[in-house]
Amino acid sequence: MYHHILVPISFDAERDVSGPLKLAKMLATPDAEITLLHVVEHIPAYAISYMPPEYMKEARTAIEKELQGLADTLPNAKALVIEGHSGRSILDWADANKPDLIIIASHRPGMQDLLLGSTAAQVVRHAGCAVHVVR
Repeated sequence: MYHHILVPISFDAERDVSGPLKLAKMLATPDAEITLLHVVEHIPAYAISYMPPEYMKEARTAIEKELQGLADTLPNAKALVIEGHSGRSILDWADANKPDLIIIASHRPGMQDLLLGSTAAQVVRHAGCAVHVVR
């Protein structure tokens, strides 16, 4: 049983968030703190110039609302949206906040993962705590 669980959430179409959420609920102690974390990747300057000025604010608000909806389904859970590179930001947050478990979803690796590596693989390799990968 774990007391402080981090669950990075990706809203990719191919990922199902129900598995990590069920697992977090199952592995948490009754008083455990569960943090659902979403990392918003930076949009390159050349691309952001083609988007409406309010796009980033509206997108972040929508993500925060959906993430909070997921957090409301778990006891003692909170939602947190940060900006940065997914893998590095998850690891930095974990280093600063010291969860004792990270539950992260993974997808079937594709060709791009062989060259760049996936977020889940980066977290597994570098996390300072237990990591449970859900497929």
